[in-house]
Amino acid sequence: MGSMLKKLNFFVEEGVRRELEKLVPAGQKSKIINEALRKELLRIKREKVTAKLLALRPREATFSKREIVAMLKRDRRRAS
Repeated sequence: MGSMLKKLNFFVEEGVRRELEKLVPAGQKSKIINEALRKELLRIKREKVTAKLLALRPREATFSKREIVAMLKRDRRRAS
């Protein structure tokens, strides 16, 4: 099932336009731009989610290796 295409008008730097014209064959530019935008949008989404997760993570609740092992042992004994 194909996606519906919409026409957009936007500006790009002259150097980017020249590279696009030089490297990408006619008829492939929209595909290349769509793929690049999709990757960049995914990167932006991931950055935002990471920032939210880091903000939720408690700063003072850190445990030493010894404390983690002790907690795991207690949890395993309870589960048995």
